[in-house]
Amino acid sequence: MQYPLQLSFKILALAPQIFVRDGTGQVRMYVKQKLMKLKEQVVVFSNESMTQELYHIRANKVIDWSAQYNFSTPDGTPIGAVRRRGMRSLWKAHYEIMNGDQLAFNLREENPWAKVGDALFSEIPVLGIFAGYVFHPKYVVTRPDGSVVMRASKQAAFLEGKYTIDKLAELTPEEEGISALSILMLLLLERRRG
Repeated sequence: MQYPLQLSFKILALAPQIFVRDGTGQVRMYVKQKLMKLKEQVVVFSNESMTQELYHIRANKVIDWSAQYNFSTPDGTPIGAVRRRGMRSLWKAHYEIMNGDQLAFNLREENPWAKVGDALFSEIPVLGIFAGYVFHPKYVVTRPDGSVVMRASKQAAFLEGKYTIDKLAELTPEEEGISALSILMLLLLERRRG
């Protein structure tokens, strides 16, 4: 994939739809999340026509306090997972990206105050619709040693969520795939928090 990746989704939509475009503007992934599922289940498609499935993401629990979201190919082959760190994620979003049973990366929020400011500003009548221009939360993917490999940054946008994903270090295609899917899942889960 060519970086930076651009993620965009409508904030006011009932069922979130996310488009992931590469550096050339080509749609690389498309997600239309289903509502009213007891267990989170997301299908990632190659484009908005939804004819070719790329990945499946399934939660291992009904309540997502410390749920793990398992990634697999359409034929069911596991490729990785991301799990929320329960108490650590209350103030500052913190997830662990797993490759099999081993910790491959950490995914965390850089500055929780940006999320707080964004949430408070968006509640102000009339002015709240411009919240997308004021505060911009950022999330980083780091190796266990702390070195940053990817960063997702919220961009200024009106009535939609826009994020840019930058690759900051060399990754294998497998590492790149599970990191991008983890960021996608994080944004689906955290979209109401900034």
